[in-house]
Amino acid sequence: MDSGRRARSWVRTAALLSLAICLLNSEGLSMQQERFPEFAGTTDIGSVRNPGSFSSDATSGQIRITGSGENIWGRADAFTFAWERVSGDVACRTDISWIGSGRNPHRKAGWMLRAGLEADDPYVDAVLHGDGLISMQYRAVKGGETAEVKSALSGPATLTFERTGNQFTLFVGGPHGALHPAGTISVTLPETLYAGLAVCSHDSTVSETALFSNVRIHARGLIPDTSRIIESTLETFDMKTGIRTIVRRAREHFEAPNWSRDGKTLVYNSAGLLYSIPAAGGEPHRINTGNATRCNNDHGLSWDGSRLVISHQGDDGKSRIYILNSAGGEPALITENGPSYWHGWSPDDKTLAYCAERMGEYDVYTIPVTGGSERRLTTAPGLDDGPEYSPDGTTIFFNSVRTGQMKIWKMSPDGSGQSQVSPDDDFGDWFPHPSPDGSTIVFLSYDRSVEGHPPNKDVVLRSMPAGEGEVTTLAYLFGGQGTLNVHSWSPDSRRFAFVSYRLVGR
Repeated sequence: MDSGRRARSWVRTAALLSLAICLLNSEGLSMQQERFPEFAGTTDIGSVRNPGSFSSDATSGQIRITGSGENIWGRADAFTFAWERVSGDVACRTDISWIGSGRNPHRKAGWMLRAGLEADDPYVDAVLHGDGLISMQYRAVKGGETAEVKSALSGPATLTFERTGNQFTLFVGGPHGALHPAGTISVTLPETLYAGLAVCSHDSTVSETALFSNVRIHARGLIPDTSRIIESTLETFDMKTGIRTIVRRAREHFEAPNWSRDGKTLVYNSAGLLYSIPAAGGEPHRINTGNATRCNNDHGLSWDGSRLVISHQGDDGKSRIYILNSAGGEPALITENGPSYWHGWSPDDKTLAYCAERMGEYDVYTIPVTGGSERRLTTAPGLDDGPEYSPDGTTIFFNSVRTGQMKIWKMSPDGSGQSQVSPDDDFGDWFPHPSPDGSTIVFLSYDRSVEGHPPNKDVVLRSMPAGEGEVTTLAYLFGGQGTLNVHSWSPDSRRFAFVSYRLVGR
C-alpha cells in the first residue's frame, strides 16, 4: 500500500461497470458457440515406444484415444496428442473415463493447450489421473520444469478448461452439476496454440485407452487487452474438503466479502455501495448506507451482528470510518481524521482497529466505537496494515513491511509484544484473518517481488495455525486487491469467502 492506497475501488469499479454488459450464470461458462473438435492430426510427442491411435464419433460426441509414453511431467514429455490449431481465447470441456484398470495410477488423460509439438515445449493441461486425481499442469518455458495445481475434487468428473489471454483456469464438475474452480494460473504462451486431447500411460511398455465423452471446444478468438473487462467470482472455500464453491460470478467488479454472524448471507462492496447476497447463492440486495456512497473494501459486521462498519471516501478524497445499523441506515462518523481504513472489531464490540495515514506514515490505530481519541499502536517505519483481533481479544494480528518484506505480525491490544508470525519465504503476506474458533489464520500472499497489494496479480491464499506453525497453500487464483481484505470466515470456522478475478472478453 502507498499514498494512493485504495483511491481505489469505487472509482475504478464505476468505470468497469460501465463496460459490464452481461452476467454469467452460477455454473460459469458461456459456451453458445461450442462444437465438436475437428482435430487435424494425432501425434506421438517425445519418445513413445507404442504408437498411439485415435477414433471419434461426432454424433455421440465421443473420442477414443490410445496412448503410451513415460510421462507428461518434468522437463520433457512423452504421450499421444490429438490436436487442432486455435488462436486466442478458448474453452474446452469433456468427461473422461478409462478403459481397463490400468497399470500405473498416474496415467493421464485430458485437454492440453501446447505451444508446439516438441517434447519440451511449454503447455498447460487439465488432466484426470488413473487414481482419480484431477490437476492442472504447466510448463511455463521451453525445457523448464513442470508445476501443478491440484483439484480438491476427484474423478470421475466433468473438466472444463479455459484460456483467457494468458490466464488458464480449470473448473471441475461437482456431483450436482455445479462447476467448482480448481485454480487459475498465468502462463505466457503464443496466441496460436495446439489444442487437443492428451493420453499418457506413464509406463512406456504399455498403452492405455481413455474415452472422452461430451467433448466440446469453443474457440473464441483473439481479444485485445483493451477489449477485456473484469469478471469477479465470489467463492467460498471449505477448510475440511478444500472445495471452492461459486456463490456469484458476473462481468462486473466487486470485492471483499464478509460473512454474517448467522451464517446466512455475505456482504460485499461494488461501485462504492454495499450489497448482501445469500451465502448459498442468489440475487444481491443493496444495503442502504445513506449518504455514504463511496465505500471502499474495508467494511465488516460487529460480533453481535447488529452494526456494520464502513470506510467511506469523503469529498476531500480521504477515507473515514463510519458505523450504521447492519440492516442499513444513515452512518455515524467515528474517525474525524483521514485517511482511515477499518479492519478489526474487538470481540466485546467496544473498539475498532484500523490502518491510518498520519504525517506520511501508515500505522495501526484503535478507537472506541463511540468515537473520540485514537490510539497509535505501531511506530515502525514503513507500512503497518490490516489489523484484526483474535476471537478472545488478547491479540491483534496485522501485516508489516518493517523488515523489508511484507509479513504477518501480532501484538497485544495495547501495542506491546510485536513479533513476526508468518515465515520468511518467497511471498509477501497481507490481511490476516483469524477464524472464529481461534485455531487458524488465513491470509493473502503475493510473490515477494510485488510491491503493495495491487489488483490483477497471481496470488495464493494461505493458512497457518494461529499459534504459529507450518504454512499451507489453499488456493491459486488471479486477484489481490479486493480478494480477501476483511474478515470473511463463516461462524462455524469451516469456510471463508473471497473473490477471484479474470480478464475476459466482453
